[in-house]
Amino acid sequence: MKAHVDKDTCIGCGLCPSICPDVFILEDEDGKAKAIVDEVPDELQDDTEEAAASCPVEAIVVE
Repeated sequence: MKAHVDKDTCIGCGLCPSICPDVFILEDEDGKAKAIVDEVPDELQDDTEEAAASCPVEAIVVE
């Protein structure tokens, strides 16, 4: 599974890193979220999907 954050859509609310900090961070440069892993580990897949579902602007794509 891979996770990607659409920077044009992200509003930097901070939900995704609060739900899944091992996969998402808020970048210092623009305050927007970023996925920090190339491949989401199996044990973090549920949290990653929860973060994507919780995003208020649907900026996270999980595939």
